[in-house]
Amino acid sequence: MPMILNEEQNQLKDMAKSFCTDKAPIDQLRRLRDEDNADGFDRETWSAMTELGFAGAPFPEEHGGIGFGYKGLGVITEETGRTLSASPLFASVWLGGTAVNIGGSVDQKTEILPKVVAGELLLALALEESHRHDPYGIATSASASGDGYTISGSKKFVLDGHVADQLIVVARTAGSPGEREGLTLFLVDREAEGVSVTRTRMVDSRNAANIDFNNVAVASGARIGDEGKGADILDPTLDIGRIGIAAEMLGSTQECFERTVQYLKDREQFGVPIGSFQALKHRAANMFCEVELSKSVVLEALTALDEDRDASEIAKLASLTKAKVGETFHTVSREGIQMHGGIGMTDEFDIGFFIKRAAVTEQTLGDVNFHRNRYGDLEGY
Repeated sequence: MPMILNEEQNQLKDMAKSFCTDKAPIDQLRRLRDEDNADGFDRETWSAMTELGFAGAPFPEEHGGIGFGYKGLGVITEETGRTLSASPLFASVWLGGTAVNIGGSVDQKTEILPKVVAGELLLALALEESHRHDPYGIATSASASGDGYTISGSKKFVLDGHVADQLIVVARTAGSPGEREGLTLFLVDREAEGVSVTRTRMVDSRNAANIDFNNVAVASGARIGDEGKGADILDPTLDIGRIGIAAEMLGSTQECFERTVQYLKDREQFGVPIGSFQALKHRAANMFCEVELSKSVVLEALTALDEDRDASEIAKLASLTKAKVGETFHTVSREGIQMHGGIGMTDEFDIGFFIKRAAVTEQTLGDVNFHRNRYGDLEGY
């Protein structure tokens, strides 16, 4: 498969760009923040996104999807990144829907995926238990009880956790925290007895939650995949999610860079545009090169997903992509603030929203250092 977008994907990208610009601009995020919206996203906008098929892009038609693959979902997500659109797309589709699609039973896929695609069901992956990304550091336990399980423990930084209808909980049925074996995934209703959800307000005005599970009873049919083999589902789900968040970060990075370059052209000092100053030209040129490299790694990673390449190659690409785009977004968002000068620090200008989003997405599913180290491990160093 060539590492370019085909005609249908380009049309999908154009449609997503038009939609996000018109229906989900940065002004919407600002309004949601200022109004302290209870959901943290606009439900009418999300409904319109699902009507256009955005949530169904990666899933097969038999489960309500449109079969455009992850490259199709990637170009959509990139455009949401440009306008910093707040929606359940990442938590519910990239993570939750992917986990069900990879590890769910036929009945689970038939029941859940069409509802996710239609926007009727929101999912959230309850994974993290500390302030840093540690996929196997799971202490939350799931003990056999009658014909089901009892789950106890707590989760942190659950994206869209307070609005999700169902939580995909990573729990330990065997072994000790840090071990890959012994993890099991469960579907848990957010409003089930024993589930306590506390919404947290992040610096980027997005949704997350801390969730406690106090002897929560679930049926055996709520288990996703085999007992103790949850890592076989979790690993590819996280790699797909890392590529997905990198696609969003790429869109945000490009928008931040383009806004900065435009400001360099518009802002005058000493009678000339500040973009004519050599030092700023060099810094802008450096950003341009990094953005172009980031475009390449994201497109290659999305292509690898749709080509269903070997899991080890996808894992390497996921860490490479997350590290590279995270590094670029970090640089471009900070350079954007610097080059805008004092006004860049004011809430009146949108450029500040990008540096805040960068701070959160850098940590989501592993920061630059995590993925550099993981890439080295995967390469055998």
